[in-house]
Amino acid sequence: MEPMRRALDLARQALGTTSPNPAVGAVVVKDGRTIGKGHTQPPGGPHAEIVALRQAGDAARGSVLYVTLEPCCHEGRTGACTKAIVDAGIREVRFSHIDPDPNVSGRGKRALEEVGIAVHVGEGEAEARRINEAYIKHRTTGLPFVIAKFAVSLDGKIAATSGDSRWVSSPESREWAHQRRTQVDAIIVGVRTVLVDDPELTARPGGSAEGARQPLRIVADSRGRTPETARVLSGPAKTLIVTTRRSRASWRRTMAAKGAEVLVVPSHRGKTDLLELLRELGRRQVLSLLVEGGGGLLGGFFDRGLVDKVQAIIAPMIIGGERSPTAVAGRGARRMADALRLRDIAVERLGDDLLVTGYVGEQAPVEGM
Repeated sequence: MEPMRRALDLARQALGTTSPNPAVGAVVVKDGRTIGKGHTQPPGGPHAEIVALRQAGDAARGSVLYVTLEPCCHEGRTGACTKAIVDAGIREVRFSHIDPDPNVSGRGKRALEEVGIAVHVGEGEAEARRINEAYIKHRTTGLPFVIAKFAVSLDGKIAATSGDSRWVSSPESREWAHQRRTQVDAIIVGVRTVLVDDPELTARPGGSAEGARQPLRIVADSRGRTPETARVLSGPAKTLIVTTRRSRASWRRTMAAKGAEVLVVPSHRGKTDLLELLRELGRRQVLSLLVEGGGGLLGGFFDRGLVDKVQAIIAPMIIGGERSPTAVAGRGARRMADALRLRDIAVERLGDDLLVTGYVGEQAPVEGM
């Protein structure tokens, strides 16, 4: 396996464990043989380069280091990787792309070149950027990377006419969804989803939450309708209830007494201001946000042009019904020419279901939003 390919695979293994740091992989090669490899450890632990160099030991002198992101040059909590690279006697560094973090942003490359280490940039760049898409967006905009995820029938419905939605997707799709939750920093639903489905919103890969990394659970509840018996208020994960001044102070105190943090944000068209919420999450070092529904909340994110990526599970069933809910509500596009089209589409099978993944390009907010 090519060294950079191996480094990219290592970086992917670190997804969901490193935030707010990037997921990075590193491989040390000497005389065509891998003598060290590693990926970024959880926050406070060593970066990928350090793990790989420690494994290589004294044999690292005169070797080549492959890494999926520009090595850092600031001390932080773990020391500068550039210094460790120099001290190890590495003769050449090949990394995928410049780190957008203002603390690095080309300075790591210069620090290596100034001491005579050969530096090459660009190998595996596209894939490395995909792996760290949330980190890159946060470091360049201050906002989380927003993923809209939903499961629909072949005719675009998310539930039957009664509101029953268990289950649209297959067991394989539900397992994928729980694995996906372990890889994001936060997950959000609207209050109607809480009232209708009463989800726990925890990550339960393999059917259990034990040992799984849990995302922050967020409920968008502008008027304060979340009941104190809601399952989202219990379990192993933290909960943030986002509301507005339209909710009662007594209800907010009840939510806090149940262990949830209550965040009051401005309203937008009578609903929670989603852009202000994203700004606050960005300040809290939330790099990725998974929007799981319902249709009103998803519609709000799409209407305001706040979605970066879509992951839609399509089940081979027909539900029908004029009043059956759809995945995305909101105001929507007035003309077909205004409809949002995704790019970089990927399709894969999850049991009998199809998972369609695509990215949102330049998107203008719906008129008036």
